[in-house]
Amino acid sequence: MPDTASKPPSKQLLHLVFGGELDDLQGAAFKNLDKLDIVGIYPNYASAYAAWKAKAQGTVDNAEMRYFIVHLHRLLDPQSQARQR
Repeated sequence: MPDTASKPPSKQLLHLVFGGELDDLQGAAFKNLDKLDIVGIYPNYASAYAAWKAKAQGTVDNAEMRYFIVHLHRLLDPQSQARQR
């Protein structure tokens, strides 16, 4: 049985991965908000990046398709971002 009492829990840094077809490749406005692909919410950047990369590589043939990673933890606690500067 692993000793979990000796390790402090890691801080949860939530990240959202989503994407869709863009109106303009230079911007971030989507063609159809009803067709956004919500990939998921991940507990850390590494797992969000892996999901983002898989989706981005899977849609490489569609030049208008883009996926993004949003740092939800910064939106949930904006004061923590100000303290880090």
